[in-house]
Amino acid sequence: MIVPFGQWLDERHAINLDLDADELSDMLTHRDTGDRVDRERIWPLFEEFFEGEMDRQTPFAGAVEALTRIGETADIVVLTNTGKAFETPRTRQLEAHGLSLRVVANSGSKGPPLAALIAEYRPSVALFIDDLPQHIQGAADHAPECWRLHMVGEPQMARRVKPARHAHARIDHWAEALPYILDIFARGEAAPASVSTPSVASAV
Repeated sequence: MIVPFGQWLDERHAINLDLDADELSDMLTHRDTGDRVDRERIWPLFEEFFEGEMDRQTPFAGAVEALTRIGETADIVVLTNTGKAFETPRTRQLEAHGLSLRVVANSGSKGPPLAALIAEYRPSVALFIDDLPQHIQGAADHAPECWRLHMVGEPQMARRVKPARHAHARIDHWAEALPYILDIFARGEAAPASVSTPSVASAV
């Protein structure tokens, strides 16, 4: 969503989105002045985008095919930090791309809701995928038995986001991630207790 969000910010609010900035609060600047957007205004901008522009978001290459294949083997739950108000719109958005998936809206760390989902489903093996290192760490803290895949599908972000040190693998493309994921499910083993920081496009 980050690229269409940036395009919309430029068109609607004359705000630039700098993907090379280290912090979200530094990414958004007013085009005319160069001043940073006030921190308290950032989340309302996200909400406005989700309310009216969610259809701008499109799947990464191979995502629909990979998720469809994974869904033949595993239950898939989309844990999203869009906020509770956008749980149904996110579900409909996925359905429009042929993906009938359960969506759970969240805010803050994804670790606790991930642990709750694992307790609910009681799977023989679980895998968590996210693009943000802090959510990978949250998964490690709250559900250490869960495999953790760090995937940054947006190329403009992938080139600057370092592999999450709590991940078991960093793979940014669905075509490469699919066999890794299916192998984990086929083996049916819980994640190892410790990991070494993965390199990009690697699996341990």
